[in-house]
Amino acid sequence: MKIMLVDDERSIQKAVEYIVRENGYQFCYVDNGLEALEVFAGESPDLLILDVMLPGLDGFAVCEKIRSFSDVPIIFLSAKGDIVDKGIGFKMGGDDYLVKPFSSMELDFRIKALLRRPHRLEDEPNNSDEVLKVGDLELRLNEYEVYSGGEKVELTAKEFEVLAFLAKNRGQVFTREQLLDRIWGLDFEGDTNTVTVFIRRIREKIEADPAKPQYILTVWGVGYKFKSK
Repeated sequence: MKIMLVDDERSIQKAVEYIVRENGYQFCYVDNGLEALEVFAGESPDLLILDVMLPGLDGFAVCEKIRSFSDVPIIFLSAKGDIVDKGIGFKMGGDDYLVKPFSSMELDFRIKALLRRPHRLEDEPNNSDEVLKVGDLELRLNEYEVYSGGEKVELTAKEFEVLAFLAKNRGQVFTREQLLDRIWGLDFEGDTNTVTVFIRRIREKIEADPAKPQYILTVWGVGYKFKSK
């Protein structure tokens, strides 16, 4: 597997490269946002670590452009840890958000958690059906693809996993903490607002009227559930 870093701090480049290569992964990096898009297309990494503040093109813009053609897991790096900044990162299509300075062990955990996520659904029970149809939605579990009314819906891998998990457990209510545990894993150190942001993004993509959702329903004071019928 190959991991790509986009960061203009030499100390970060050295630290991340050491962690990546110690775990047996290939490594490549660039130090600006404009070059990142070209190198990403050529290298086809399995995971991208992306700094927010970059010369040329900031990390949010790079993420948004990459999300137009790839669902590769993306970890944002930033010196800011406020929820507004995190919310922007998740809205652009990021999967995780790590605040500088961070420990080598913490980054190691985040990388491993994201790299094993695509296999998580296959490890869940009752995943024998490759296609799950609910109303106008069709979820192709093995392909990580969603269609609404026959039209393909562009979801990131993490968005798909949230949607698929809820759809496979129709009618069951899950708290945000439970969803963090089941989708992101016990080693994820983000807060429950992460779930809120992802639910909103998914609704914007699959619901005819996101303000009046028909698929992912809010159970006030508890969490979320997928419609039972």
